[in-house]
Amino acid sequence: MEKDKTVKELQAEVHAYISQFKEGYFSPLAMMARLTEELGELAREVNHYYGEKPKKATEDEKTIEEELGDVLFVITCLANSLDIDLEEAHNRVMKKFNTRDKDRWTRIEEE
Repeated sequence: MEKDKTVKELQAEVHAYISQFKEGYFSPLAMMARLTEELGELAREVNHYYGEKPKKATEDEKTIEEELGDVLFVITCLANSLDIDLEEAHNRVMKKFNTRDKDRWTRIEEE
């Protein structure tokens, strides 16, 4: 079993993989198209597992976990290509949720 990786390690691992190839990262627009495609595949799997649309017998067996991994890979590629530190981006989002939205939802201990 592999050790847990930090977000920085994930970004470095993806960068090392992409850096092997002359083509490098796709353009941001191409990656957005790829991300949209991967989100569609994730939506399809969620619909198969939790929705009213069962898989056809001819469809490949994929999992939500696999599709989430694909989405994470593309998001990491997009961030890397734009020199965005995903850990810092995450920290900014959490700060926003913990300040602007701190009273938006009913906390469990308040019930």
